[in-house]
Formats: sequence, structure tokens, C-alpha cells
Amino acid sequence: MTPTVHAMSLARAERADLAELLGTLTPAQWEAPSLCAGWRTRDVVAHMFSYEDLSTLGLVGRFLRGGLLPNRVNAVGVAAYADRTPDQLVELVRSHLTPKGLTAGLGGRIALTDGLIHHQDIRRPLGLPRMIPSERLTAALDTARTAPTIGAGRRIRGLTLSATDIEWSAGRGPHVEGPAEALLMAMAGRHGIVPELSGPGLPTLAERIGG
Repeated sequence: MTPTVHAMSLARAERADLAELLGTLTPAQWEAPSLCAGWRTRDVVAHMFSYEDLSTLGLVGRFLRGGLLPNRVNAVGVAAYADRTPDQLVELVRSHLTPKGLTAGLGGRIALTDGLIHHQDIRRPLGLPRMIPSERLTAALDTARTAPTIGAGRRIRGLTLSATDIEWSAGRGPHVEGPAEALLMAMAGRHGIVPELSGPGLPTLAERIGG
């Protein structure tokens, strides 16, 4: 299996797991806050899949409507799906298990990494932990380190990150250790993750995340 095909299969599996979760959520859970500031569960789902059916022209139009500012561009996408019911959002996910368009970039690694992080953005506040396959975590951690949209580079610069539950380590400098999923969420700048990590480099990472 080529790396591109493999990454796509991992992204598809992650989306299938998300669809399974979403099909079990109550109306209150759909309206619950996520780890993404200002976004509910339904908003995170809308954001994740709002780019799938955009043509190149449609993608350019969205960026222009958002003033080329990432947060505003994302808000435009979320607003486009504001009238969807939870059932319709679940169907949206199920009908787009295979990434396409923008999310298919890097052979599917964009969809896998973004999808895994946002899946946890939903699960963590709802108190719904899961066992994430180590293969997905490894691929997501490797991608997140340099993905411009995640901004991990400025958070982990000069630090060594080491997972304690899978074989993964990267970087140079004082160590930060912890579960792979927690490292990924900290790299993405999510608040509330620092207590799950340890090591001499942790104060530096915590200061860079802030909050």
C-alpha cells in the first residue's frame, strides 16, 4: 500500500469512527461546547466538512468572503451549515467518509490530522474517551508538527516531545512527555491539556499555549 493510499484509509477510518459517535449523541450533546472556543459540537462538525464540496472557485470565494483571515473563513463555512439538523450533519459525515477537495491534501493527512483533533474537541468536553489506534496517532503527530494551519511549530520549538503510550518522539531540547493524544491536542494549542503532560519542557509549552 502506498503512503497516500494508506493515509487515505486512516482518514476514512477516523471519519467512520466520528460518524458512529455522532449517531449516538443527544440533542443536548449536539449543543454542548467543544474545545474550539465559541463552537458547539454541531459547529465543529460543520467546520470539518464545510470544505468537502467546494470547487477551486468556491474555495477562493470563501476565503475572499472571510477576508483571508482563517478564523473568519472558517466561520463562513460553519454558517453555511447552520440550518442543518443533527441527523443531516450525521448524514453529511457518512456521505463524505473519503476526503476530497481541500481535506484530501497531503494524501489525506490533512483530513486525518484535522479530523482526529476535532474528534477529540468533541469527545473531551462530553467526557467520552476512546482508544485511538496508534497508527493514526503517529501519522497525525508527524503531520501536526509542521502543518501551518495548526501552528504547532511555534509551540514546540526547542522542545522534545515523547509519547508514553506509543513509539513516537520528535524534536530537540527539554522533554515534554505524555499520552500521544494529549501531546497532539497540546500541539494544537488546546487548553486544559497541560496537566496530563510532564517533563522539564512543560512550563515552556504551557506558557506558549496560554490560558
